[in-house]
Amino acid sequence: MRTDTDFHVPGIRPGAVLLAGEAMGLFTAGQEGPCSTVGTFQASVAGAELNVAIGLKRLGQHPEYLTKVGDDPLGVRIRMLMESERLDQRLVSVDARHHTGFMMKTRETKGDPKTYYYRKGSAASTISSADIDAVDPAGLSLVHLTGILPPLSPSTLDAAEAMVVFARRNNLFLSFDPNLRPALWVNEAVMKSTLRHLCAQSDLVLPGIAEGRELFGVDDVESIGQAFIDNGARVVVVKDGPRGAYATNGTDSVYVPGFVVDHVVDTVGAGDGFAAGLLSALLEGHSIAVAMERGCAVGAMQTQVVSDNEGLPTADRLDEFMMLHERATPARASLV
Repeated sequence: MRTDTDFHVPGIRPGAVLLAGEAMGLFTAGQEGPCSTVGTFQASVAGAELNVAIGLKRLGQHPEYLTKVGDDPLGVRIRMLMESERLDQRLVSVDARHHTGFMMKTRETKGDPKTYYYRKGSAASTISSADIDAVDPAGLSLVHLTGILPPLSPSTLDAAEAMVVFARRNNLFLSFDPNLRPALWVNEAVMKSTLRHLCAQSDLVLPGIAEGRELFGVDDVESIGQAFIDNGARVVVVKDGPRGAYATNGTDSVYVPGFVVDHVVDTVGAGDGFAAGLLSALLEGHSIAVAMERGCAVGAMQTQVVSDNEGLPTADRLDEFMMLHERATPARASLV
């Protein structure tokens, strides 16, 4: 394998991005301590696929986000946020029979926050393969799927599989973020087999170190990248936390360093920011190294806020951040 060799990702053309998933209400603790004892919470909106959609929109792309929400205050809040972000709501359904899911999150000054999900029986858990099949593929270029949608219900598992078929049938590029959420799965064996299967069908897979360790028993970026390539992925980008990111297509590979920030406020949403930055650059025709550099920058910016998506930048703010912030010391040489 040729190392420190930049490359372009084939099969991506300019166009809209289809995403499907669950948008939720988010209640973040107002101070440190267990959610059971803190006195105040800050309300916002969360959801991995929605975060990516917001990030893509702010960077000038055209996301089409499919979800279902309840006819309740949280559903209204989600639709209000989408309206404020100028996101198309043609694929958003309001379901009066099911509630909108929500989550609670602790506030931490060190380490990752603890999260608690209340999404069983939610409106989004009824997303089905029929919803995917009904999408008009005109204008689409890319389908982005995460590992959060499949375990929500048998119906959403079918929907995730339908997204793979939809991408193949319409000659669309398929991006997949495994996004491990063990608490959502019936058991570890089902989680591993399902995620490995979806990774194998994908043109681009975006694992982190945890996904490499959990799915293939390896925890260095080169071994993780190769494991996902051997499993069937065409291109793999491994998120290496604040250190940077590594990409391989099985022939060439390149590592880019991340960006240094003075203080991390909250790590949740950083991976979604990385995906939005990376995909926006690829849709613009940039190389994988340039795309990873943008992904690292957006991810770093998202760690500076409590909300899961408030830190996602516009293009101008992103350029300013990249000019003013130093790069991390990479674990290996970099082209960027």
